[in-house]
Amino acid sequence: MAPKIAPPTQGWRRALYQTVFESNTRMGRAFDLMLIAVILTSVATVMLNSVHSLRERYGDLFFALELGITAIFTVEYALRLICAPNRWSYAKSFFGIVDLLSVLPTYIALFSADAHYLMIVRILRLMRIFRILKLARFLHEAEALKRALQLSLPKITVFAAAICAIVVIVGALMYVVEGEEHGFSNIPISIYWAIVTLTTVGYGDMSPKTPLGQFLSCIVMMLGYAIIAVPTGIVSVQLNQVNNTATACKKCGEKSHERDSSFCRICGNNLLAPTPAPGSTPESADASLVVPDKIGTLETELSLYTNQLERRNRLERRNQVERRK
Repeated sequence: MAPKIAPPTQGWRRALYQTVFESNTRMGRAFDLMLIAVILTSVATVMLNSVHSLRERYGDLFFALELGITAIFTVEYALRLICAPNRWSYAKSFFGIVDLLSVLPTYIALFSADAHYLMIVRILRLMRIFRILKLARFLHEAEALKRALQLSLPKITVFAAAICAIVVIVGALMYVVEGEEHGFSNIPISIYWAIVTLTTVGYGDMSPKTPLGQFLSCIVMMLGYAIIAVPTGIVSVQLNQVNNTATACKKCGEKSHERDSSFCRICGNNLLAPTPAPGSTPESADASLVVPDKIGTLETELSLYTNQLERRNRLERRNQVERRK
């Protein structure tokens, strides 16, 4: 998550870079953890300062804390500019902009009283925790979730279009059934009621009074459960398919295989075979195919069953001979 800035080659700037930008050293990790503690303190201070009773009692303390925290962030931003080989690359990077925005509100507050609440933007700096705690390995799972959402987008789009049609129809019906005397003064207001009811929020500011309107309301409330179940089911199925997808077939490109699949479901190609080397002949590629262990297991079981059947037949023939005697 850190900006992609090449470190200096040598000297004190390189040592400062390893402390400020990296976290694989003891000093770098301590610096980042200290910075996170300061960020959390700053965010908590801004939130508490927004409470009127606390601001009246501890306003001076909050102001002193903000000045101290801003001084720390200003020094930290200056250190990053000093040790960065390309200062402009850092300044225009995502974290460079966030670092600058976390400093500016305090200085702007000297001219505008309400600008200090913009310091809540410092919470964005906590995104560095992915780098500090080595959580980059979870990016693969995030990619799987992104892929599942992309595959679900067409179905969810159709579902959303159907929901929009339903709320328009229900809103128009409620306007006709209830009328202005019951609060449904126009169709947009009725559509608002339909959306609130369909999403199972139910603010209670509008409610039908006639039996037919209450019957329609019951239908809309029951449909509300589908709002939750259908998109969840669509994404869950796609996520399961993404997680269980095996390597794509090298022959036809089919990707919808299970993890334990040995052969392609379309062309029957061996999924466990290694990729042929460039310039190799088909005979050498066929000779290098890996025979799955499942085939050997089936052959062993078939051999055992055949031997058992032969022993049973010999025993039956012996019993028949003895009965004849």
